[in-house]
Amino acid sequence: MENKKTPITINDKDYQFEDMTQEQQVLVNHVADLDRKLSAARFNVDQLQVGRNAFMSMLEQSLQKKPDED
Repeated sequence: MENKKTPITINDKDYQFEDMTQEQQVLVNHVADLDRKLSAARFNVDQLQVGRNAFMSMLEQSLQKKPDED
C-alpha cells in the first residue's frame, strides 16, 4: 500500500504535512482550525445582519402605520 502525503501550500511554497515536525503539524492544525472558525464567524455575522435588517424593516413598517391600522 502506498503512503500518500498531504500537500500544504504556505506563502506560495509547497510542503508535505507528514514531513513536518510535530510542532509544525500542530501549528498547521491550529491555523486550519482558526480558518474554519473565522469562516463560521463570517457566516454567523451574515445571518445576524440579515436578521437585524429584517427586524428593522418590520419596525419601520410598523412605525408608518396609523394607530387604528392594527
